[in-house]
Amino acid sequence: MNLSDNVTIPPQVMARLVGDETVILDLASGTYYGLDTVGARIWQLIAEGKALASVCETLVDEFDVSRETLERDVLHLTEELCAKGLVNIA
Repeated sequence: MNLSDNVTIPPQVMARLVGDETVILDLASGTYYGLDTVGARIWQLIAEGKALASVCETLVDEFDVSRETLERDVLHLTEELCAKGLVNIA
């Protein structure tokens, strides 16, 4: 996985904003997952169809973090979501 990848959300995955976090439900397994504020923002940008590089471009302006750290964290979260079947690499 790299920053040029596009990520999609499968149809069996639903997400809702609850307070400051996003709750994700995998309808296929019935499992719930939670994302904190930053994770929720990443999810929102992925849901808008942005490539990971574009997600990073947006977030580097919104959060006080180095580009290197941000890219590493976005890739790490996306890999975790992919491993759980919550996103697919397009």
